[in-house]
Amino acid sequence: MVGHQMEKAANGASALETQTGELDQPAALRKIISVSSIAAGVQFGWALQLSLLTPYVQLLGIPHKWASLIWLCGPISGMLVQPIVGYHSDRCTSRFGRRRPFIVAGAGLVTVAVFLIGYAADIGHSMGDKLNKPPRTRAIAIFALGFWILDVANNTLQGPCRAFLADLSAGNARKTRTANAFFSFFMAVGNVLGYAAGSYKNLYKVVPFTMTKSCDLYCANLKTCFFLSITLLLLVTFVSLCYVKEKPWTPEPTADGKASNVPFFGEIFGAFKELKRPMWMLLIVTALNWIAWFPFLLFDTDWMGREVYGGNSDATASASSKKLYNDGVRAGALGLMLNAIVLGFMSLGVEWIGRKMGGAKRLWGVVNFILAICLAMTVLVTKQAENHRRDHGGAKTGPPGNVTAGALTLFAVLGIPQAITFSIPFALASIFSMNSGAGQGLSLGVLNLAIVVPQMIVSVGGGPFDELFGGGNIPAFVLGAIAAAVSGVLALTVLPSPPPDAPAFKATMGFH
Repeated sequence: MVGHQMEKAANGASALETQTGELDQPAALRKIISVSSIAAGVQFGWALQLSLLTPYVQLLGIPHKWASLIWLCGPISGMLVQPIVGYHSDRCTSRFGRRRPFIVAGAGLVTVAVFLIGYAADIGHSMGDKLNKPPRTRAIAIFALGFWILDVANNTLQGPCRAFLADLSAGNARKTRTANAFFSFFMAVGNVLGYAAGSYKNLYKVVPFTMTKSCDLYCANLKTCFFLSITLLLLVTFVSLCYVKEKPWTPEPTADGKASNVPFFGEIFGAFKELKRPMWMLLIVTALNWIAWFPFLLFDTDWMGREVYGGNSDATASASSKKLYNDGVRAGALGLMLNAIVLGFMSLGVEWIGRKMGGAKRLWGVVNFILAICLAMTVLVTKQAENHRRDHGGAKTGPPGNVTAGALTLFAVLGIPQAITFSIPFALASIFSMNSGAGQGLSLGVLNLAIVVPQMIVSVGGGPFDELFGGGNIPAFVLGAIAAAVSGVLALTVLPSPPPDAPAFKATMGFH
């Protein structure tokens, strides 16, 4: 029975992919650019999450060692929402099209989530939170609800957007490469906008009503940033979906005259059954790679505020300590903006660099060592900052210029391995899936598990692990450096090399 369901799953997926590729001729470039621009609005919100929300939950009273638990919603929603939404958007028969209803729903959920996050402190205070008695439990509950909705909404948006671009490309390899390039470009644009907004401390003056009795300067800046992000998202989504129409999809009847109804979980089980050794090796290398990435991605601005600037975000901390922490967070947001700029330029050069280095496998292995070195260097920057505070007035003094410059340099250099991480694993998954019955879509979905499972591990264990070694972020960063080095070794040794003439490889990465 299970085998029969898996066979139906494979046949149904194959028919669906064939029909997707035959929708029409490839769309005009301006339409592809228009849909790709939605990535800027989505990534604006992601950038704000990464740079500002970990410090914010600590200001509400969640201890540093438990702050990482908030980030569990990301991997859980990524593991459940994206596959489910993608599956149903493939089969949506709405008169508005297959993808557009899900994109609209995602944008609406983002709006709701942003208001809950931005007004969490105000709503909590109105419900009885005491401003001078942390933790503010009601505000934390409202924030957590908004944060979960935001992650669900972003995952609801991203999958259908990428699928819409694939539909517009209509199976044309050149158009597919172009669509992915523009999507990556607009992701970089959203990152730059988000990190730039997060690094500007007087942004709240643009919307003065954001500062209230229960929402201080940091909170007001956060609120204003999110208002700007939803304005951009709603604008680009409205323009794109009004300009780019989508034909309704009608499922083709099977031999018995009924529409194909392939079980969702049947396809997932089928994907795992059909995985070959190259794909399993790719999953292992990817998982280790993301164990290295997530401690820094979740705590980079907190590291700047806490270890580099010597501040403290706890609700009971002094005003001067909180100011130092906020200054560090804004400096971290500036570092993330530099990271996004390097990421954008590096993404444009992946194809050329890969050819010069002898292939994607070797390139990925080398940049994993760059990642390991950068994470290890955070220890040196932290020690230099601590020595300066010890010799020049303790925690009241911020770091000297050379320490800040060193930290910002690490942020920028990390854009190089990040560009590879965002591209090569997905290209290899497409190549390896050609020799299995799972299909590219499901293989990429399985690859996502190798990303979200490490994030869950870091979210659950990162804070307590740091606390076990004396608090702060450095222990998790050192563990990440070790994971990156192991990932690099495995990429160079056990990860199979893709065939140089693989069509999917050329189509995805453009290597020749």
